[in-house]
Amino acid sequence: MAAALLLRLSRSRRALLPLSSLRLQTSALQPQPQTACSSAGRSRLPAFLSFLAAAAAASAGGVAVALCDSGVDHRVGGKDNTELVVSGERKHVSQGFIDELASFLGENLTLDYDERCYHGKPQNSFHKAANVPDVVVFPRSQDEVHKTVMTCNKYKVPIVPYGGATSIEGHTLAPHGGVCIDMSSMKKIKSLHVEDMDVVVEPGVGWIELNEYLKPYGLFFPLDPGNTFILFAGPGATIGGMCATRCSGSLAVRYGTMRDNVINLQAVLPNGDIIKTGSRARKSAAGYDLARLIIGSEGTLGVITEVTLRLQKLPSHSVVAMCNFQTIKDAADVAIATMHSGIQVSRVELLDEVQIRAINMANGKNLPEEPTLMFEFIGTEAYALEQTLLVQKIATEHHGTDFVFVEEPDAKEELWKIRKEALWAGFAMKPNHEAMITDVCVPLSRLAECISVSKKKLDASSLTCLVIAHAGDGNFHTIILFDPSQEDQRREAERLNHFMVHTALSMEGTCTGEHGVGTGKMKYLEKELGIESLRTMKRIKAVLDPNNIMNPGKLIPPHVCI
Repeated sequence: MAAALLLRLSRSRRALLPLSSLRLQTSALQPQPQTACSSAGRSRLPAFLSFLAAAAAASAGGVAVALCDSGVDHRVGGKDNTELVVSGERKHVSQGFIDELASFLGENLTLDYDERCYHGKPQNSFHKAANVPDVVVFPRSQDEVHKTVMTCNKYKVPIVPYGGATSIEGHTLAPHGGVCIDMSSMKKIKSLHVEDMDVVVEPGVGWIELNEYLKPYGLFFPLDPGNTFILFAGPGATIGGMCATRCSGSLAVRYGTMRDNVINLQAVLPNGDIIKTGSRARKSAAGYDLARLIIGSEGTLGVITEVTLRLQKLPSHSVVAMCNFQTIKDAADVAIATMHSGIQVSRVELLDEVQIRAINMANGKNLPEEPTLMFEFIGTEAYALEQTLLVQKIATEHHGTDFVFVEEPDAKEELWKIRKEALWAGFAMKPNHEAMITDVCVPLSRLAECISVSKKKLDASSLTCLVIAHAGDGNFHTIILFDPSQEDQRREAERLNHFMVHTALSMEGTCTGEHGVGTGKMKYLEKELGIESLRTMKRIKAVLDPNNIMNPGKLIPPHVCI
């Protein structure tokens, strides 16, 4: 299973077609029957544009109109949604449109069906769409992104920005077809300011390769999305995608999330305007905070083309510790007590006994199959050791056992592999299964209760469920493994996911701490944010993107009207 998954994730890009082959054939963009990525064309006005026609007609007659995604079943993707496949209506892509793209992109675009199918099916997600992109483009500069967006806006063709393909909530699906903008060719590190501790990069730069570049300078970018299970396939998450989803990871407890580590960014808006959201100053009170508007917008407001990141000094010393507990509540209580004590941990990760069992099975280890906490402490050698011993005392007071800590680089790397390979281990435990991964986050004081309540429901289920938590900031994931060929298993996974989300919301938490909304979490947003907040988001979207070309069908539920 691991070998098969590795092969799938390490797939290289197909050779692009020569310009002479970019002529639309009669069936080039038509549905391909009996394939996993088959698409369905439509000749009617797309649903995502129909509200504009209604608005124009109403305006001419002086009649008020509610702008929403009419013509579609608003339950699909919205509240009460139970559908697996995201539907949409395709916009016709003309030969004139293709020719205009080719005039400035040259051979950096493709109509190849396999390539379009690959980009239209997330590599690490069970989410699916009825359609795939009609065209995939590979811009090499901000100017080419600008021209691509301008052309799409002119022809009213949808755009789906595409980064490292690590999204798990359907962010890169193309339910309306259109153009997939693959940013992998924009991966320059444009400038490094060592004395200012910041770096300017293009969006296609991977966080792993960025840190390799920074290491000789004694600096690092302190976000770790935790998706190194695809390490052998490339850089994993890219800076552009990390901005788009407002990601965080295991180091967020000390360094914050993506919004805390971006100084400014540049983006191409749907009308072609190129904005820069600020200077390189570490703080500014100049105007609206446009960077934070774009960060987390999931490609619905524009395409990110440059990011200036805040860097940190590499720690002089670190200690990694691990401790076992009788119950998952005891483990969560220790995480909470550690944060309340003021100890400056850089990571606090929790793994339940099922996850430890999976790691033992996958890697031939013999770890105690009990809820386990992992810590990282950084600083001077004396300081890191002092903090380690303080946490050991806290753990002992909460029935912790087998507390171990290591300082040697090889030993630390070996311990962290336990956490890094968690998803691999889960798939090895259940070959040919897919994973529905939850992402709830609650106030720290409610973490132990939320995990305990959820764990009872998970343990009672017929499905295999593994719990992993960024316990220092109240964020935990459940990897729910299910056989995609068994509809009853998918529905059971959805039931468990639904239960955990609503449990978190009842505790003033969120449905997504770091994975983002995409298509998978839209149905929970009204309960979490309220309809007025969603209408405000839709108004912002309508003003910046009146043709609704930017990643339509994502983030904002379709039932929201303005």
